[in-house]
Amino acid sequence: MKSTPAVLSGVVVAGVVVLAACTGPEPAPPPPPPTPTTSEVAGCPESGVAITAGPVDAAMGLRAMGVVLTNCGTADYTANGFPVVRVLGADRQPLDVVVGNGSEPVSSPDSYDVPPAPVTLRPGDQVTARVLWRNDVTDSTAPAVDGSYLEIAPAAGEPAQVVEPDGGIDLGTTGRLAVNAWAVRS
Repeated sequence: MKSTPAVLSGVVVAGVVVLAACTGPEPAPPPPPPTPTTSEVAGCPESGVAITAGPVDAAMGLRAMGVVLTNCGTADYTANGFPVVRVLGADRQPLDVVVGNGSEPVSSPDSYDVPPAPVTLRPGDQVTARVLWRNDVTDSTAPAVDGSYLEIAPAAGEPAQVVEPDGGIDLGTTGRLAVNAWAVRS
């Protein structure tokens, strides 16, 4: 039997039809995984930001502690101004401590005393602030103030978080604490 172009074309078309029937249509790619919400990100508060305290530097009676605000959420967050800080005792009750903005209530102004400016943080970005105090006894008749925790809110009206500074907050009798504005620092 002699092959003709029509027979060969028929064989080729039949082969393509058989192959198409065997493989079927291309399967659709799987849908992308859902984007986690802030509450689903492990360890991230509902606010979408986490506050942590760094080590306390206690040189020459001046105490300094870095505070880090991390955008652990899934959307951008804008930090602006000064953290709102309260000193808490071992029972987590507020102590009578005056908190001032900028270093001057406690120390001379320095490079941390930058004017507050909005900083937009993408998820994973961080800004820092610094808390300052002195362990001075200025009144021998008054009891020394020793805080165990700091309650810190990113700004007025935002939810506060409690951090436990390593070694506590030993204010002596000064009753003063200072905080610097949130900023990106290298």
